[in-house]
Formats: sequence, C-alpha cells, structure tokens
Amino acid sequence: MSFIYLDHSATTPLRDEAWAAMAPYFGSTEEKDTPNYGNPSSIHRAGRAAHAGMSEARRTIAEILGADSGEIIFTGCGSESDNSALRGIALARRKQCGANRIITSAVEHHAVLYTAEDLKDFFGFKLTLLPVDGEGLVDESDLAEALGDGSDVAVVSVMYANNEIGSVQPISGLGALCRERNVPFHTDAVQAAGKLPLDVEALQVDALSASAHKFYGPKGVGFLYLRRGTPFHPFLTGGSHEGRRRAGTQDVPGIVGMATALAQCDSERDREMARLRQLRDRIIGTLLETVPGVRLTGSRSQRLANHASFTIRDAEAEGILIALDLAGIAASSGSACTSARQQPSHVLEAIGVPADELAGGLRLSLGLSNNAGQIELLLEKLPEIVEKQRQIAPAPL
Repeated sequence: MSFIYLDHSATTPLRDEAWAAMAPYFGSTEEKDTPNYGNPSSIHRAGRAAHAGMSEARRTIAEILGADSGEIIFTGCGSESDNSALRGIALARRKQCGANRIITSAVEHHAVLYTAEDLKDFFGFKLTLLPVDGEGLVDESDLAEALGDGSDVAVVSVMYANNEIGSVQPISGLGALCRERNVPFHTDAVQAAGKLPLDVEALQVDALSASAHKFYGPKGVGFLYLRRGTPFHPFLTGGSHEGRRRAGTQDVPGIVGMATALAQCDSERDREMARLRQLRDRIIGTLLETVPGVRLTGSRSQRLANHASFTIRDAEAEGILIALDLAGIAASSGSACTSARQQPSHVLEAIGVPADELAGGLRLSLGLSNNAGQIELLLEKLPEIVEKQRQIAPAPL
C-alpha cells in the first residue's frame, strides 16, 4: 500500500540537502581529520570549526529575515522560542517601565496562550485576549482599542498563520499599530516559516519564533528573532551562549540543517506554494461539493497555500483519521476530541463553530511529497469514509 502524507503542519520529513549539510558536524570516534563536532564555545580547532558552521547558519537565517546575525537566537524548538519571547520581553518591560499587561489573540498556539496565562497567574500580569472573526482573523481596530496609548502593555503576540485553520493574520498592520505606541510585537511564525515571507521589517515585528521541523529541517531546534534594543530577560540562564540570551551548548548539526532547510524553502517558495495552492483548492472545492455537511474552517483567501481544514457534521474525527490511516493516508484533526485530550478546540470555539460540529475536525496539510494523483485518491476515498463513519456514529443522547 502506498503512503500519502497529508500532515505537514504537524511535522515534515528532513530534506536531503539538510541531512547532507548536518552530517559533517556529528563527528565520529573513528574520525582522523580535523573534526567539526567540537563544542562551538571551545577555542581549539574542533570548536572553531563548529562555531564557523553555526555562524554561517546564523548569517543565512538573518539574511532571509532581513535581520542582523546578532538578532538571531538559537533555541530548542518553536515552543521554547514562544516562551522565551513572551516571558523575556514581558518581564524586562515590567522592570524597565512598569508595563504589566499582555495582549494576544484567542486562537494562538498553546505555547503562547499557556505562557500568557502563566504570566498572569504566577507573575501578576494582566491578560487581554483579542477576539477573532468567523475566519479566525484579528481586526486591527480591536488591537488599537486594546492597546490604548500602550503605556501599560508589556508585549503583544499574534501568530502569523494558524496551525489549525490556516488563516494568515494581517501581521504588518498589527505590527504598525504596536510600533506607533512603542510596544514590542511578537509573532509565532512556526507555521508560516518556509511558506510565507519572513522579512521582519515588512512585517514590523520585534520578535519572531520558528521551528525547523515545520520546514523540512530536523526536530529539536528552532530560532527566535529579537530586534536589537528590545528589552529581554533570558528564559534560560547559565553560560554566556547566544549573547547571554539563551544558555546551553548549541546543537550545531541541527542549526546547520535548519538554516539549510530554510534557505531551500525560501529559494523555491513562490513556485512550490503556487503548486500546493492548486492542490489545496482542488481539495477544498471538491469536498465542499461532494460531502454533505462539510464546513471549511478558516479564511478562503487569507490562507496558507498548503492548508485545508474542515469540520464534518455527524462524524467524529477519530474514526475518520483511523479509517484514512488504514487506507494509507496520514491526516490530523484540527479540532479536537481525541482519546488523549477530551477538550474541544479553542480555535474552533473562537471562530463560532457550532458545538455539534466540534468533534468532526479534519486538517489536510500538503508538502513536497504530494502530487495530483495522491489528491485524487484522497478525494475518491474520503466521501466513502465519511459516509461509513456516519452510519456507525452513536445516536445523539
């Protein structure tokens, strides 16, 4: 049975180019020549070789973002980058000027929402949650009203693109409002990196988070862009790594692979996103026509090119996903009720999805390995799977 992977929003496979770039930095006990596996903080030749590879990776990422190399902080993942940005900026801003309020949106990833709630519950910050419309988008006027003159706001965080419903926020406009009031603005770009432009000046952001495994890099490594001069209190303390902003010996192979993968995605982004957009639109258009009770979630126009998400009435996501997997198709639920977490999706609730549809979420996210033939096979099998799941669904109480 062939395998069709439609869960690229969860993770992506490692690109061959990234693996090839990483390999020399792992090292071996049998290595006879000058190794690249040294600690990048060491002054001997092995350490200098590792440091050189890491510095080149930092320059590559900075160039893609239109940033300075010194504004790139390497982290362990996107969640760490989000945590570091919110905690680091909020705590530093409160110490600097007494700002004690955090503003974020109702549809953020939990790496942001839980961090903001933690800052509220354990550090005494006030929290303002911005509403979204039925497509999951923040209205600039709502942010303007929430900001006021900005004097009491420590940090604003709004994600670039939503992981569950694919909607792309008006980041540059939101960033402009924050900049007018001298309030630091962070965006979680974990889903956007590799798919959307990351020019930090155009986006008008002061901090941006990304994770390598979302754009064909290795798992366990990410980065945080932090605009020079932005107040920041380190999340991890210890050594002087990353300019004393993130302690811990850096994962040099992972960093090199991350930079290589991001550069590859950036160079082919326009062409690849145009290809995936055609496949995505084929999925959306066909399922809305052929499967009764299907609702598209998120924006139809302001949407990631590789992302299609739905709710399916009178069917549960778990059964659909299991049946798809048995048919050789990997997908995920963008909504909610799984055996591990019996909670409805906060994102779908925020955009007003009816309660009786919350259990039937489906997310199909495309990538490099997908082609038109695979999509046609999905569109052939999915209506049958949905119909069977509806027939065996328990009767409502």
